[in-house]
Amino acid sequence: MADKRYPLNKLRNIGIIAHIDAGKTTTTEGILYRTGLKHKIGAVHEGQTTTDWMAQEKERGITITAAAVSCFWKDHKINIIDTPGHIDFTVEVERSLRVLDGAVVVFDGKMGVESQSETVWRQADKYNVPRICFINKINQTGGDFYKSLDSIHHRLSRRALPIHLPIGFEQSVSGVVDLINMKSYTYKNFTDKNLTEGEVPEDMKEKALRYRSLLVEAAVEADDDTMMKYLEEGENALSENEIRSAIRKAVLSGQFFAVSGGDGRGVIVEKLLDAVSDFLPSPEDRGSTWGTNPKTGDEVERKPDSAEPFAALAFKIATDPFVGKLAFFRVYSGKVTAGSYILNSSTGEKERVGRIVRMQADKREDVTEVEAGDIAAIVGLKGTTTGNTLCETSHPIILESITFPDPPVSIAIEPKTKADQEKMGLALQRLAEEDPTFRIKVDHETGQTIISGMGELHLEIIVDRMKREFTVEANIGQPQVAYRETIRKDNVESEGKFIRQSGGRGQYGHVWVRLSQNEAGKGFEFINSIKGGTIPSEYIPAIKAGIEEAMSNGVIAGYPVVDVKTEIYDGSYHDVDSSEMAFKIAGSMALQNGVKNASPVLLEPVMKVVVVTPESFMGDVIGDLNSKRGRIESMEDLTPGIKEITAYVPLGEMFGYTTNLRSSTQGRASSSMELDHYADVPGNVTQEIISKSAK
Repeated sequence: MADKRYPLNKLRNIGIIAHIDAGKTTTTEGILYRTGLKHKIGAVHEGQTTTDWMAQEKERGITITAAAVSCFWKDHKINIIDTPGHIDFTVEVERSLRVLDGAVVVFDGKMGVESQSETVWRQADKYNVPRICFINKINQTGGDFYKSLDSIHHRLSRRALPIHLPIGFEQSVSGVVDLINMKSYTYKNFTDKNLTEGEVPEDMKEKALRYRSLLVEAAVEADDDTMMKYLEEGENALSENEIRSAIRKAVLSGQFFAVSGGDGRGVIVEKLLDAVSDFLPSPEDRGSTWGTNPKTGDEVERKPDSAEPFAALAFKIATDPFVGKLAFFRVYSGKVTAGSYILNSSTGEKERVGRIVRMQADKREDVTEVEAGDIAAIVGLKGTTTGNTLCETSHPIILESITFPDPPVSIAIEPKTKADQEKMGLALQRLAEEDPTFRIKVDHETGQTIISGMGELHLEIIVDRMKREFTVEANIGQPQVAYRETIRKDNVESEGKFIRQSGGRGQYGHVWVRLSQNEAGKGFEFINSIKGGTIPSEYIPAIKAGIEEAMSNGVIAGYPVVDVKTEIYDGSYHDVDSSEMAFKIAGSMALQNGVKNASPVLLEPVMKVVVVTPESFMGDVIGDLNSKRGRIESMEDLTPGIKEITAYVPLGEMFGYTTNLRSSTQGRASSSMELDHYADVPGNVTQEIISKSAK
């Protein structure tokens, strides 16, 4: 069945995205069960799910890596990527959204919109991914479809409207009313094989008609012909197909979101699968992809067609215990065949396509070729990393890559025994290949290996994976903050002069630079204003290299200097003694001298922290955040008696926070945090940091 050719318009590449614990993985399990891939539904808490196949995922009951699964529903093929909800693994969501056509956003019906729901929603906005909403767990105590819908309107979009209304409340939920065909679909038990079609219950008729009118009115706005018919002849003149087509157009516009709900484990998932097939885009709907020709720099178009030249994006690298390195890729145009040669245009290297496998989560199925619009994995690519473009050698193209944030947390790591030394290097290298937000560097002064990640949990999982997958035991140090340095003065002029006269040929490099602040987050900018050959043009790249090298070690406490505009405007050279090396050193000296005189400041990562707590602990939680130099941004009622507090707190104050919060609230509060911005460190704290880094 898997190798059957599916026309492009019958293909769906979707992601399941949500806040942690909203039930993404359980919903995916329900989908796999209903589409015949599984004979029973795995439970997350029992570690039986398909997409959570890593040992740590099974133990912790959370999703860490996005797993790709192909399944088949009616006459459609659906590639699903189940993504993590935990903020430390946000890169997995980011890279999945980059290659998906549509998404299902899952909400916890007991909690409504949670902090991470907002984050993934914004990520989907960034990549312009059309989505539908599924309110899960409404069959549980405290589950409420309408309250959750209200929180979507309040916090995400007023353009989210139900296509299904639940029948029953909490434990008595037994199906839905379909607002498009005005039929009911019910079950006696969520494990039933099929839904029973019937009439709308009497006590729901009025409500269903009211919600149907709202739905039709909003949907027809996206389709001029249907809109005219609606205005002239009224809602009842529209056929079921016309309404479906209008909803589809509205969803594809990215401005409208169809909402469904139910028990993600149950037979009601069939209605969600129908909605995915009916309303989410196919690769055809998403249209052409644009990239640049690496040779000419011209913009190049690739249509989603198998006859076009091959172009694909590698969006994830995974180490499989059985076959080695797997590169997951999305094909935008053309096709790729096992055994052929392709070009990695991001590196300029040719790669041989060994085996192509279709993933059913942790199971693999060999296929001979993959065509435009599809997602699969290649075994054995040597130099391919996340975000690389793979294409036909005779038609090179570079697609827009995926940008990843710099990791704000670091720890020192060392092997427990000499025997682990070599194995640790290999293990860290493999893990860094898989995860672009995980970085490794060696501190040359201390000889220590420093690993950096998005949070404490991220690094904890990395160390745990080293132990399990690579049998490497390691000791780890205290978490460290990735501080930065920058300047607060503009137009500071600085001279760098390197002259060395010894017997024979000397060294001569002389440069004047002007330093100014750059916009936050813009990084380093280099401007060459040398006129009339004061410094020969062949030395300019060396000066730039020297400046960049000096920026890696700041003047306050040795942290990297960021967001500085550097203009070289004058200098001199010597016919015999000048060299690239001399100008590189002169550039480095000019930058360091300039930064010292440009009011340097230390920057620290500030986290957006969201705490959900019972009202009785609110005072303690706020007091604790204030004591950590936190700034309280907002306090909202999530549900009666439950408050959500949003604050901005420096990362340096937040280590171990989750554990402390649990113990101070009897385990009833939860928190999530993500890097928001870098801010100036107060003077007294700067002194503490300087004295620590000097030790």
